[in-house]
Amino acid sequence: MSEIMSKKKRKILYVITKGNFGGAQRYVFDLATSLSRENFDVVVAFGESGMLQEKLKNAGVRTIEINSLKRDVGFLDLKVFFELIKIFRSEEPDVVHLNSSKIGGLGALAGRLTLVPRIIFTAHAWAWNEDRNIFSKIIIAKLHWLTVLFSHKTITVSASLAKQMIHFPFVSKKLLTIHNGIAPFTTEDGFKARQIIGPAIHHGVWIGTISELHKSKGLDFLIEAFSRISSQYKDCGLVIVSDGEEKASLVRLVAEKKLQDRVDFLGVIPNAKVYLKAFDIFTLTSRTEALPYSLLEAGFAQLPILASRVGGIPEIIDAEENGVLVEKGNVDEIEKGLIFLLENNKIGAKYGLKLKQKIEREFMQNEMVKKTETLYN
Repeated sequence: MSEIMSKKKRKILYVITKGNFGGAQRYVFDLATSLSRENFDVVVAFGESGMLQEKLKNAGVRTIEINSLKRDVGFLDLKVFFELIKIFRSEEPDVVHLNSSKIGGLGALAGRLTLVPRIIFTAHAWAWNEDRNIFSKIIIAKLHWLTVLFSHKTITVSASLAKQMIHFPFVSKKLLTIHNGIAPFTTEDGFKARQIIGPAIHHGVWIGTISELHKSKGLDFLIEAFSRISSQYKDCGLVIVSDGEEKASLVRLVAEKKLQDRVDFLGVIPNAKVYLKAFDIFTLTSRTEALPYSLLEAGFAQLPILASRVGGIPEIIDAEENGVLVEKGNVDEIEKGLIFLLENNKIGAKYGLKLKQKIEREFMQNEMVKKTETLYN
């Protein structure tokens, strides 16, 4: 009887480019560990092992490492393609769920050639939105379009991503928006959180962010705006959690502005969401975004938020209802928005409460999983 039941399980094979733990990896982890073990057999394949592999192992999820898979396009792509074909034939999945731009195209084509019954691609972003020349953007857009064509269904994590793709030929019925969702969590109170993550920081007011130190996150805009208000608000500090390739240039910018004693880089903090209430104001001044988990978590922690009006952020933040939205790269607006929140604590608290209520209604993990499961069945 148990053998019969096991045959009825649908095998879901998730494939993602890297095994670190960014937004796309978190999405895969949340789905892979939330599906019913009675109904689904789950496997995750990735290139370059990292935190994702460790977390999946601890959760009892089987993994496959594709050693030749790298993020940057290169001569190894053909090797990866044939590895994917080998894996698909060996695993015989009912569903292949692809994540990230590169693995989307390779995986969708390999899935079609191996007659995988159901191929799903989740678009966490479109690479043409990054800072590239127009020729590269056109090539990338066509490759994304082919990925959507080869897939049976494409999930976009925000409606803004769907709007960018829907005008391409033959894809409108393939697109479905399912927002990222978070599970409920508890936070340390503000005083204790500060003692844990920044015991040497003595600012009375923390303006903060949890954001990869990458150009796309627009932290240079935030530092510039903070430099303009630092002399007026002497008790304020800027606290940045995480790490990344732009750290050296951001540290230089802080030094140029003579803000070394006012800006703190805390690096990567495990489970940082637990300490969100250390911040009085949360910021995300990105150049580009899809639907950021960090913003959902800050909203769930009931913080006043200032964020860029890019990508899916306006699907979370309603300007002057539950947060402050600023135009991308507009340092004047960031400056004014920070001053507004610093001067209007009661309004900021009201924004935080309303945003938490919206997160609880529209952006919870159980709903994301339930909607995605319907595509597997």
